Amino acid sequence: MWIIGCDYHAKFEEIAFVNQATGEFGRKQLQHGNGEAEQFYRSLAGQAVRVGIESTGGTRWLERLLGELGMELWIGDAARIRAAAAHKQKTDRRDAELLLQLLVEERFPRIWRPTPEQQDLRQLLVHRHRLVQMRTRVKNQLQALARNEGIQRQQRLWSEAGQRELLGLSLGPWSNVRRSDLLSLLKELDGRIQPLDQHVKQQAEQRSEVRLLMTHPGVGPVIGMAFVLTLGDAARFASSKQVASYLGLVPLERSSGGRQRLGHITKQGSSLLRGLLVEGARVAARREPEWKRRYIRLALKKNRSIAAVALARRLGVRLWWMWKLGLTYGQIVESHSHAGSPA
Repeated sequence: MWIIGCDYHAKFEEIAFVNQATGEFGRKQLQHGNGEAEQFYRSLAGQAVRVGIESTGGTRWLERLLGELGMELWIGDAARIRAAAAHKQKTDRRDAELLLQLLVEERFPRIWRPTPEQQDLRQLLVHRHRLVQMRTRVKNQLQALARNEGIQRQQRLWSEAGQRELLGLSLGPWSNVRRSDLLSLLKELDGRIQPLDQHVKQQAEQRSEVRLLMTHPGVGPVIGMAFVLTLGDAARFASSKQVASYLGLVPLERSSGGRQRLGHITKQGSSLLRGLLVEGARVAARREPEWKRRYIRLALKKNRSIAAVALARRLGVRLWWMWKLGLTYGQIVESHSHAGSPA
């Protein structure tokens, strides 16, 4: 088998390789733009090949190529790989050799990867999320324009009456151009987001686990799909603490000498899902009395942001328990289960 440690960059990759059958080994720098890297891997077609790289972006073409050639691609935890380095000097060559060493010694910290179908569905959620962010920025600009003219309508500005009032404002030439352009953008974004919402809803209805999660207050098709696609499989996690850590909703800890030091949350993992869980937790706090009491108590003790993040962790843990146990929200509540506890 060919074992290849690959230090991946956008324009090139530094590799260190060994053939375990023949003992052949070496190092190379392969350029991406001129097809040198693709040619190298295709020259090994038909042989057993395992390639190890750190987790990074821009590697989808490499994943497709190696999958087409029947080769293994192992993606490793970048932090754990860096922690395994014995030298403080960091070069591309040393990094490739370290990856090769970890692969050969069977110490490579391989991470879970979603299937191609899951990756494509994630793009649906990401694309929708970015468009929603754009729409929010457009709406904020229109709200600012209305406030400058003395109109305080908040969400009522998007009603039919609010739109008539906005269009009826007497503005200067360039303010009028700005209003017209923003309203056109808003209409176009609404038109693009609506079919994406329908696709997300259709995908959610086809998945029993997502339908299960959607029984929880504050959880709709977007949050349910994002949760399932990010975690991949509920069985991957042995405890709720692992789930909270994977979501980046646990505090950063730097404890030593018997003294515990906790900081802000780590924010590791999917920022998209973390933000959606915060939104869902705020809605759940309005619908569930126990969560509302917890939110108010934490908001008074700390602040509203910390309270929302704490409930987001609680929501993430409860959704995992619901998925793992196959219970709906009503069944979880009726059974007085510990599912959803912050532990």
